[in-house]
Amino acid sequence: MSTLRPTARTLQIACATVAAALLATGCGRSDDTAAADKDPAKISSGKAKGKLVMWSMGDKADKDLQGLAKKFEQQNPDVTVQITAVPWDAAHEKLTTSIAGGNTPDLSLIGSTWMAEMAAMNGFQATPASFKSSAFFPGQWDTTKYKDTAYGVPFIADTSVIYYRSDITEKAGIKGAPADDWAGYLKDLKAIQATAGKQNAKLRNATQLQVGFNSWLFWLPMVWQQGGDIYDADAKKFTFDTPAVAEALEYYSGIFKDKLTPNDKTDARQNIQNGLIGTVQQGASTGGDLHKNAPELDSKWQTMPLPKATQAAGLAGGSDLAVFKDAKNADAAWKFVKFLTEPENLAAYGEASGNLPAAVGSWSEGELSQNTKMAAFETQLKVTKAPPAITTWQQVADAIDSELEKLAYGKATVADVQKALQSKATSIGTGR
Repeated sequence: MSTLRPTARTLQIACATVAAALLATGCGRSDDTAAADKDPAKISSGKAKGKLVMWSMGDKADKDLQGLAKKFEQQNPDVTVQITAVPWDAAHEKLTTSIAGGNTPDLSLIGSTWMAEMAAMNGFQATPASFKSSAFFPGQWDTTKYKDTAYGVPFIADTSVIYYRSDITEKAGIKGAPADDWAGYLKDLKAIQATAGKQNAKLRNATQLQVGFNSWLFWLPMVWQQGGDIYDADAKKFTFDTPAVAEALEYYSGIFKDKLTPNDKTDARQNIQNGLIGTVQQGASTGGDLHKNAPELDSKWQTMPLPKATQAAGLAGGSDLAVFKDAKNADAAWKFVKFLTEPENLAAYGEASGNLPAAVGSWSEGELSQNTKMAAFETQLKVTKAPPAITTWQQVADAIDSELEKLAYGKATVADVQKALQSKATSIGTGR
């Protein structure tokens, strides 16, 4: 996730172009166009041996991950783990070109929205059967899938929840968390808005919805909360023309029409810290930033799961661990993946790094289960879903961003946007 970083996404688009060019000119591997191998990889018994090369995303070495690698080496004296940091803004190109050229490391962290594209390039080994999907949150496991086959193991989970400033909501007469359903939550937002410039002197808007770039991350769960979807995998057809999508667009649009949210693209994290907004939908890193930058507010903010409509739902993001098709030491790589995703080790990594563990069992380990501000994330992760596992997903997501921005600025109606999305997505297609 994370697949959610702006720099990563920018390069994702650019590198998809590079990958496409490689394939079009015949520079890729000879089997680039072949279907991904569905046969599960196998893991030998005994300890890991040999040299193991892993790529990890980030601008500098991940010391928390390296600490786990040292522990793995102690348990497996004949193996050496080499972890190379790859900046997020270069990761997509480096991964796709290495797959196309057949010169990959043994394994890597992979942004979850990249999995389908790279599995379609026949870049990964299918996940060994010894990894059980039930050990992970269902939405996170689904991020590893391409055409119903898993090509990785969830490592870092990511989803968003509602942050609210209790010192602001209490002045609006809200006791405890805002309502957990659409109608009630909207009523609470209007009550909060009524205090702007009055009981809450600094407040500008009750909440803040994402406008433009990556707004699909926050809007798509609204469709699922209505019991609908934007893609029918069985029929291989986009479903932007359904009532559930219309309801989600109406809800998104209505918050702007009622001026409950700004549409100026200002920094939502800074705005909630400064008391300019009362609630916001964000991921776990926002809590870390609030604690780091404004510890005096620790007792004035809390989290809650996303409000539901006919059902609860949220978006599964994050990063998965994948072993490459051309790995030189695949057996040791899968053993390292097994080690990293054991609940105890993944919980230790999550506590040290601030990332959300993707393994269900990790949440009952260590301090994580005692943190009341993190409880909403565990609840949300139980109901998250992955976006469609199609190789053209980023293009479709960009189209959603563009159309939602028109709604935010009042330049299109819900009917206009619904029609445009169905047309654009159908034109883009689903890729391979």
